[in-house]
Amino acid sequence: YEAQTVKSSVDEPPEVELKDLPHYLEYAFLEGDDKLPVIIAKELRSEEKAALIKVLKSHKRAIAWKLSDIQGINPEFCTHKILMEEDYKPVVQHQRRVNPKIYDVIKKEVEKLLDARLIYPISDSPWVSLVHCVPKKGGFTVVENEKTS
Repeated sequence: YEAQTVKSSVDEPPEVELKDLPHYLEYAFLEGDDKLPVIIAKELRSEEKAALIKVLKSHKRAIAWKLSDIQGINPEFCTHKILMEEDYKPVVQHQRRVNPKIYDVIKKEVEKLLDARLIYPISDSPWVSLVHCVPKKGGFTVVENEKTS
């Protein structure tokens, strides 16, 4: 394991694309007029907004502003183990074709997660689960497929 020194997004705030919000929400910024945006309720009183922003500013390093800010859990602290019966055989699921309309969306999302080192390729595990995409208003969500046959 090699320690990497990556600058926090708080030190170098990323450029973000602000999307339209529902009428009851608004953006507030923890740095300047356009850096480190958070979404808050529009109907908060000014003193409530000020108190909320003060708390968020004091804890802004706890917020993952981009994927690379997310820290992994040390395996010494928490490790997931699957205890199985010795004669159990895993069920292998064959690859399925992806709808060409969402192929690029899936590819972009997987590459983003690979670059952030939140996922990594496994080529020889019989335990890899298939996934499917669910269209949502704000884009696609990748959901693990619970069907095992």
